[in-house]
Amino acid sequence: HSYDQQMATRSTQAVGQVLLNVPETKVTTLDNGLRVASEDSGLTTCTVGLWIDAGSRYENERNNGTAHFLEHMAFKGTRKRSQLDLELEIENMGAHLNAYTSREQTVYYAKAFSRDLPRAVEILADIIQNSTLGEAEIERERGVILREMQEVETNLQEVVFDYLHATAYQDTPLGRTILGPTENIKTINRGDLVEYITTHYKGPRIVLAAAGGVSHNELINLAKFHFGKLPARYSAEALLPCHFTGSEIRVRDDKMPLAHIAIAVEAVGWSHPDTIPLMVANTLIGNWDRSLGSGMNLSSKLAQMACQGNLCHSFQSFNTCYTDTGLWGLYMVCEAGTVSDMMRFTQLEWMSLCTSVTESEVNRAKNLLRTNMLLHLDGSTPICEDIGRQMLCYSRRIPLHELEARIDVSNIRADL
Repeated sequence: HSYDQQMATRSTQAVGQVLLNVPETKVTTLDNGLRVASEDSGLTTCTVGLWIDAGSRYENERNNGTAHFLEHMAFKGTRKRSQLDLELEIENMGAHLNAYTSREQTVYYAKAFSRDLPRAVEILADIIQNSTLGEAEIERERGVILREMQEVETNLQEVVFDYLHATAYQDTPLGRTILGPTENIKTINRGDLVEYITTHYKGPRIVLAAAGGVSHNELINLAKFHFGKLPARYSAEALLPCHFTGSEIRVRDDKMPLAHIAIAVEAVGWSHPDTIPLMVANTLIGNWDRSLGSGMNLSSKLAQMACQGNLCHSFQSFNTCYTDTGLWGLYMVCEAGTVSDMMRFTQLEWMSLCTSVTESEVNRAKNLLRTNMLLHLDGSTPICEDIGRQMLCYSRRIPLHELEARIDVSNIRADL
């Protein structure tokens, strides 16, 4: 026990040293509501991106898949640049341009040399405000997305998580997939894409985030110049609450060698005080993969049981947060014969979080969570990602020392 305490003290000291060196996140709001947030670490490279409050949750049954389709169209040419011009310009800068869509957010970002920040911001502004959305490109991307859907069908983890959302959030926007149903992909047209942009791409719903070698004042001036004309008013409805439904869905296929399973309970939204205790609990349950070995030596009791009893090939705990709800649970890959045992041990471990978990186990999980949190923020891209996401979720960037303090005081047994 004293060894655990020594290690905890050492870990906390190491975290403390890192926290002293973190540059502050500066935030400015433009007249049209667009927020500019940056962290200057003086590097020669930077990441800059647009985090937009718009994802598949903001769609309805008819236009589900539009946000993702739009993300595909982003790099297919604007009124100023053809697709080839855009690709050559990015390559000649030695930059990377990327985008992704989630259930609640759409993100466009660029990684570049710090000296190219003005060009990167101008390109991002051009993409979201001046995309041509040509009919020929739309038809081409339609085929690409339909092929992507076939690929997703072979990624069983993604399939299981889509089923999990579909059953946990039945008949609500969170239950829909990000890619949308095949029939929608075949019918989405230019009008749908334009309508989505004019409805959602408004100043107050956009964050321009940057990290690395970036000057906040320069970023503000660039934002005013390139995004100042974005409208501030929008008449979009507030997010409707998505009710959780306790339920189960099974898809049986005897030709498949393994069972892929996700089990989850309703968790909480980003800003709920229980988010941190749930993250600690998540870390306590842990992850395990048979191919990586070391099951008997891991601190996770479930990993030890899985290893001893040969119960599964792998498992990973997850805590998926949305604005007002979340899913906390476990994803596992097992052979058919061990599913019931693995489920039983999982639920026993969940119960032990409330009844028999020890203080030293909780402290170990807290230290691991702190370490993972800091390791995750290694480089300008994950930092920029963190700034953009937190600005949309909390309307501020939570300082690391505050997060660290909240992990420190969280009482997992009381909160669960």
